[in-house]
Amino acid sequence: MSIESVKAHLKQWNREKDIMEFDRLSATVEQAADIIGVIPARIAKTLSFRGEGESAILIVAAGDAKVDNKKFRETFGFKARMLSPDEVLIQTGHAIGGVCPFGLINPLDVYLDVSMKRFDTLFPACGSTNSAIKLTLEEILQYAGARGWVDVCKAWNEEPNLEKEIVIKQGHS
Repeated sequence: MSIESVKAHLKQWNREKDIMEFDRLSATVEQAADIIGVIPARIAKTLSFRGEGESAILIVAAGDAKVDNKKFRETFGFKARMLSPDEVLIQTGHAIGGVCPFGLINPLDVYLDVSMKRFDTLFPACGSTNSAIKLTLEEILQYAGARGWVDVCKAWNEEPNLEKEIVIKQGHS
């Protein structure tokens, strides 16, 4: 049902038809990158954290980025604590492997990590473990109703590895 809420959400921009549904799992960054034929960094992963009070916050980051606890605390003023799979479902309406910042069951604060800015387009999930959509940075920002950009991740390369991406694409053509 979660992909249906994403389709309904994206319909306001006439983008629901652009959702790709696969015949196999795309639940992990590696699975999604393999199916789509891009480097893992171009998968926009949505991470769910306990916010202040009862609500959660979502961070959308490049597939090769990891949350830096120090940067997170400096940015938000509290420790980064990821939600359990059950909490993710309750807060977002999406199960782990399909979590995205679209079609959420609750209004949540969404932030985009600067790790994604090295790409023109990325591929977030669409509410199921076998879906994705190709979006520009501006589209992700707009469709997610994101509050803005943050720098809370580490372990990602500043420059996209285009040579590796070409090799991956050629292997899937």
